This record gives sequence, C-alpha cells and structure tokens, in this order.
Amino acid sequence: QVQLVESGGGLVQAGGSLRLSCAASGRTYAMGWFRQAPGKEREFVAAINWTGSSTYYADSVKGRVTISRDNGKNTVYLQMDSLKVEDTAVYFCAGAKYPVSTIIIARTTTYAYWGQGTQVTVSS
Repeated sequence: QVQLVESGGGLVQAGGSLRLSCAASGRTYAMGWFRQAPGKEREFVAAINWTGSSTYYADSVKGRVTISRDNGKNTVYLQMDSLKVEDTAVYFCAGAKYPVSTIIIARTTTYAYWGQGTQVTVSS
C-alpha cells in the first residue's frame, strides 16, 4: 500500500501562486491532482504519466497550472499561478497502481492511492 502525503496548501489572495507537493511512500504509475469544493463532487485538475513526458489538465486550470514529478523523490508537484477564488477547494493527490490509459486518466476510479488532502483558499 502506497501512502501519499500532500503539503503546500494555504491561504492566498486572488492572482497569487501556490505550489503543492505530494510525497509517495513507494512507486506509482500515473499521478493526478483532484479537488473538491464544499457541496461539490471531486473533480479532476491535472495528471502526469509515469515518465513525466505527458501531462493533462482540466480546461478550468489550463494555462495556470503545471504538474510535474520527480521520480527520484517519489514526489509530484502542482504549481498553481493566477489563482482565482473559484480555485478554493481541498486538493487531493492520487496515484495509480497500474499503467493507465489516457482515456481514463481524469477519472477518480483510475487511482488506487489517495492522500488526505490539503486546503487551498483563495481570497478576493
């Protein structure tokens, strides 16, 4: 069982930046970031394949968010810039246990491992 621990959340003003980190206790294949705002379903934010050669983004964050990974450190990062109030949510890191098809990389059911989440609050 791989454990995932997120860090880097916090309170930031609109237009600001945050960098989230997710440290894994072991190897995972694709890794993703999802978020969940109060009263809403968990939604896909970004994902990256095992090698880091391919990245995927939700339309709502494209151009403002960058996902990356350091396999030597078993860590995935989410750099978020130009943050908006609507980005406020709990952000979850997720890891896939097996190789993942691009078709399903944005689905929550693709990922076997989940972190506890880190709160990101963007104030106006």
